[in-house]
Amino acid sequence: MNEKNVIQSGTLYLVATPIGNLADLSSRAVKVLSEVNFVAAEDTRNSGLLLSRLGVSKPLVSYFEHNKREKGPAIVKRLLDGESCALVTDAGTPAISDPGEDLVRLCAEKGVPVTAVPGCCAAVTALALSGLPTARFVFEGFLPTDKKERGARLDEIAAEKRTVILYEAPHRLRATLDDLGAAVGDRPLALCRELTKLNEEICRTTVKKAAALYEEREPRGEYVLILGGASDADEEDYPSDPREHVELLEAAGLSRMDAIKAAAKARGVKKNEIYALLAKRDGDEE
Repeated sequence: MNEKNVIQSGTLYLVATPIGNLADLSSRAVKVLSEVNFVAAEDTRNSGLLLSRLGVSKPLVSYFEHNKREKGPAIVKRLLDGESCALVTDAGTPAISDPGEDLVRLCAEKGVPVTAVPGCCAAVTALALSGLPTARFVFEGFLPTDKKERGARLDEIAAEKRTVILYEAPHRLRATLDDLGAAVGDRPLALCRELTKLNEEICRTTVKKAAALYEEREPRGEYVLILGGASDADEEDYPSDPREHVELLEAAGLSRMDAIKAAAKARGVKKNEIYALLAKRDGDEE
């Protein structure tokens, strides 16, 4: 087997770290972390603890979402000067739903070699455990927090036929389950939390049952949500009367205008057509 055992100068190494169980860290990852010139970390405290447990002492550079514009070019300059760097995130594979994506792009633009030390990835781990179709899937990461962007993304997910992978923090889980229920209905859903840890839990259920469950249960830990894709039946699972369709969506929690937009998209018509039908009915009832 051909192995890259010698650390190359001027190279960025994407080193996957455990998502829970320290024993999942590969021997190659330990070797790279031990031999590079420095380590760029999302949180230097967490990564410092990891290195300490491995008996490794290396200079740490902070690199995360809010300092990437400043620190990215500085890291690339050191690489161009011949130093080697391991990029790590708090847990899992760097550059996946992570600012490491920007550093890899910057390295590519400057001709800096980038290689990977593969390992854990929460998204793929959860997908494999979900019991849902794995042949075709799409990774969405965290949903936007901006209301307009979030609504647009949920509309896209509602029409997506592939299995969908989402990340969510515990304090936002309930709101996300409610939003998914309003957007996609009651599709199959696997909630995966605390993966590879002592309290690992895989809950294979549906969107609405999950929302009901977490009305009673306090969300704890980081979640990966694996959502079943839309079926052809889903596209036709609405009343023949567009006005009743809008009423159902409103009952699920959407505003009148959001319900009109969602109904129009599902039916493949312009929202003005549905709005006109509703206005006509309202006029007839006066």
